[in-house]
Amino acid sequence: MNQNTNKTVLILGANSDVAKQCIKQYVEKGFTVIAASRNTTSLEDFINSNHLNHSKVSVLYFDAADFDSHQKFYSEIPIKPHIIVYAAGFLVDNQKALTDFKGAKQMMEVNYMGGVSILSIIAMDKDNKSLERIIGLSSLSGVRGRKSNFVYGSTKAAFTQFLAGLRQELASRKIIVNALVIGYIRTKINEGLELNESLIMEPDYVAKYIVNAGNSFTIVPNFKWKMIYYILRLLPESLAAKLP
Repeated sequence: MNQNTNKTVLILGANSDVAKQCIKQYVEKGFTVIAASRNTTSLEDFINSNHLNHSKVSVLYFDAADFDSHQKFYSEIPIKPHIIVYAAGFLVDNQKALTDFKGAKQMMEVNYMGGVSILSIIAMDKDNKSLERIIGLSSLSGVRGRKSNFVYGSTKAAFTQFLAGLRQELASRKIIVNALVIGYIRTKINEGLELNESLIMEPDYVAKYIVNAGNSFTIVPNFKWKMIYYILRLLPESLAAKLP
């Protein structure tokens, strides 16, 4: 019997392109998946079009920015999960975020505040003895502030720091927390942006790093992006300020 047959994964923000690939790969590994998103119709279409076993995948409605609903959402999950993946994300152009706070606020709510809200509820449920891992999807944009996207980057930086502290909080319970620090992906959130084609990763490629996450806190998919990650961390401020 597959060792994952009796394990459940809860994917929050499951309508993202990467999250959808995670659904497929977790099912292939024998997990049962609870896919949660505002757009349940899109998820159902994805499951049907990929001929996924409906006994292995269920769909629930989840709104990352509706904080008041999070406790009820978690309490009503039929099976308490072994693995949590927080994949919810939202992006608006930096200049728009600076001139229209509505967009900036939505990025804060979805990318950071929603994660803190629901993951805190899940992590503090000590009755769930099955919980073994929490994975949060962050971004290279959160490593250093850059004038092209620092509002979005600030939400990802905050989320990464939350995950780092949560990892320490849960260490005594042997629960692993991972932060996927991700570069450019060929997804709908990046449509219309002028990105370096040689650096763009495919959703299924990134999903493999999530599904096969190990013990390290920071996971950076792709060797090129690992190099960029370390350069960004070590770059003097005088040079970082010259980045686009």
